[in-house]
Amino acid sequence: MKKFTKQENSWMFYDWGSSAFSVIITTAIFPIYYKAQATSAGISGADSTAYLGYTIAVFTFILAMLGPVLGTLADYEGLKKKFFLSFMGMGVFSTFALIFVPEGQWLLLLIFFTLASLGSTGANVFYDGFLVDVTDDKRMNQVSARGFGLGYIGSAIPFVISIAIILLAQQGILHISSTTASKIAFLITCIWWVTFALPMIKNVKQIHFIERDPQPVRQSFKRLFLTIKHVKEYKYLTIFLIAYFFYIDGVGTIISMSTAYGTDVGLSSTVLLVVLLVTQVVAAPFSIIYGKLANRFSAKSMLYIGIFIYIIVCIYGYFLETAFDFWVLAMLVASSQGGIQALSRSYFAKLIPKKNANEFFGFYNIFGKFASITGPLLLGATAQITGRSNAGILSLIVLFVIGMIILYFVPSDKKLNTLTQPISK
Repeated sequence: MKKFTKQENSWMFYDWGSSAFSVIITTAIFPIYYKAQATSAGISGADSTAYLGYTIAVFTFILAMLGPVLGTLADYEGLKKKFFLSFMGMGVFSTFALIFVPEGQWLLLLIFFTLASLGSTGANVFYDGFLVDVTDDKRMNQVSARGFGLGYIGSAIPFVISIAIILLAQQGILHISSTTASKIAFLITCIWWVTFALPMIKNVKQIHFIERDPQPVRQSFKRLFLTIKHVKEYKYLTIFLIAYFFYIDGVGTIISMSTAYGTDVGLSSTVLLVVLLVTQVVAAPFSIIYGKLANRFSAKSMLYIGIFIYIIVCIYGYFLETAFDFWVLAMLVASSQGGIQALSRSYFAKLIPKKNANEFFGFYNIFGKFASITGPLLLGATAQITGRSNAGILSLIVLFVIGMIILYFVPSDKKLNTLTQPISK
């Protein structure tokens, strides 16, 4: 593969910066911080885990509803970057606001977490849509996978700094409270995110677009309804989205609920943070390996491998009892987490007409985000009913199995050029 272009590198380095939010806020430090604040307010472990799951369900539902409409609007010339910047700004500002939430105010924490997550995941919808603008179909698997790989490496650096500050504070070497140390981690997230978004903002342009219309909102809805009306013309895209709905549900739930789950089974915050750090480091090369193997065998084949590994994760997670078990589980997740996400994105990007990329990534977002509603709700409800957080893990296995079965009916991405035709608009 030829050297990556400036546009490809700039696009990939946004993942380097924004992934700090994914690991520090979504996965690691914020959930632990939130659990501590909820406990101090008298909320039980199972209930606080359930409330976090319900919160994730709420913001994913909101974004799922907005995604296709905003995506359709963003396909107009010059609007994709504006929507991207607007959502990113909301994410950064709301993350910064977490610093000023008083101790014990767990509900206010969840409110700002919702807004920050809306901003982050919303920006990622438009970021994903830029994939068709920075590279071609032949390079998509590796560009997408390398973006995830850089994201894991890039997020590990602010994560290490944040962990060091928290641990030094806990040991009394730094004369600050653990609460203050966590808030410093939130500040680091904001700075890192903005800094490495600058190349993307400067160098990546919207190449594929629809000409501006005098009534863009009205025409956007018309185009959206036209796509829905003619969805039968996108046979393989539809089948893939249904498969994606199921298997990405399990992936997203395991990622977002991992630290809360680890806390409930008795693991200390120190152990959780170290395990998650190593997971980030291990996931980086595996993401890149998935991209290279996809070029040799096909993205579809590698998706099957990733889904199978997640089935093993579900089974093993049900019996998790010790810190060693959590390490094994984390390494299994690290081996496939980035690969399955990256190749889903690149496979989908090959299916869609380039000028309508954001409209279709809006649908991609709907399926991904609605999937992210059912998983956390299932896990949260099961945790409350049974009083055991691990009881919900095994139930996720059915999502992966269904996704794997449906994925069988889509073609190898090596044959897509002869099997897909865009709708004329």
